[in-house]
Amino acid sequence: MEVVVFLLALSTLPQLAEPQDALKSIFDLLIESSLFPEAPLGAPFRAVLEMVSGHSRIFSGDDVKLKCNIPDPYPSTWRYLWFKGSEELQQHGNELIIWRARIIDSGKFYCQGVRDTAVGQLHTNQSLPVEIVVDGGWALTRVTPQPALVGHTLEVTCLVRGNRPHTEVILYRDGVEVMRKRGKDLQFILSNLTTEDQGMYSCRASWDVRGLTHSVMSVETLGRVVEILTKPVLEIDVNNNQIPNRMKLICHHEYNLPAPAPPVHFYFYKNDNLLGPATSENRLSVNQKPGLYSCKVRVPELNLVRWSEHKGFGQVPGPRVQKPSFTAPRPWTPQPPALIPIPPTRAPLQKVPVTPVLVHPRDVATQRSVEHTEASTLPPEVQSLNQTTAAPQTINIPEASGDMSGESGDFTDDDSP
Repeated sequence: MEVVVFLLALSTLPQLAEPQDALKSIFDLLIESSLFPEAPLGAPFRAVLEMVSGHSRIFSGDDVKLKCNIPDPYPSTWRYLWFKGSEELQQHGNELIIWRARIIDSGKFYCQGVRDTAVGQLHTNQSLPVEIVVDGGWALTRVTPQPALVGHTLEVTCLVRGNRPHTEVILYRDGVEVMRKRGKDLQFILSNLTTEDQGMYSCRASWDVRGLTHSVMSVETLGRVVEILTKPVLEIDVNNNQIPNRMKLICHHEYNLPAPAPPVHFYFYKNDNLLGPATSENRLSVNQKPGLYSCKVRVPELNLVRWSEHKGFGQVPGPRVQKPSFTAPRPWTPQPPALIPIPPTRAPLQKVPVTPVLVHPRDVATQRSVEHTEASTLPPEVQSLNQTTAAPQTINIPEASGDMSGESGDFTDDDSP
């Protein structure tokens, strides 16, 4: 069958006047034949839908003009199919105009190219959608671009139906006031965006007429703010790999820069060890071995690097828990005790009961004289004992080195004499 189709294509060459027509006919035949089993049944390109005039959010009664483009390298004759959602519209030109739009005209619009070939009709892939929102109120909010990038600028415009002498416009995000302006300037610029700037935006416009204040509020509009390079997510695909004992590592990510954008490099790791050099493909085929796998996405020209989380495959031991770091306490060396002189050993003395005497401060002098008299009449042994008790020895303790704070022997106010 392949040979028959190829010979049929060659037989048409003498009948064609232009080489481009010959190449185009052969291209059409090969697309529909089995010579290229990987090729889809349609043309290998997608239709492109653009907005020529108007906006994605309009008031009822406004107009919108859309245009469908087919990126065909050959001068072919195309017909166009238009869709609103899954419904095909009765329009076959390359332009679609919505006159005096109504609320029911809101929706997502698509286009597709079709043309006749020697083996039948050839269809392009359907275009990406363009969404039109028709607002029937008095105010609406437009947010551009959609989506906006982190670090870039978001423009929010508040529109009021008709020519109104606006005096104040307030911008809200998720019901919270962001900023306000006075005068006829209805445009707000949010710069140096972060992901926290994403939300539902709305606005309120007010003006005075004949002493009365009129105020209108728009419906909420989503303002998207995305990162240039999102955090990748690693997928381990075992079932769809055609080679035994092999698996695919797929690094999913979002790269939101419009074309032409700097290239992206992918790195794959097992147990934090690099598996080969960088690659421009977001997938890698490896042997099925247990381990912790991860991937890294890098844009060298923008100095952007994002890592995925680790993902285990097979019997993977638990993660190595690093012991908490701490500072070891300084070693403490005990100090030798201070040397205290010990008095000589005396013979045991007989205990003598002593009757306590209460002395008034005014009688101190009298008491001292009485004690002296009594001591002179005592025997010599008892008199010597009283002298020893009354005059305690003074012991000099050498100063001990080291910090003794916090010991049980610390003195307090209660221990003072």
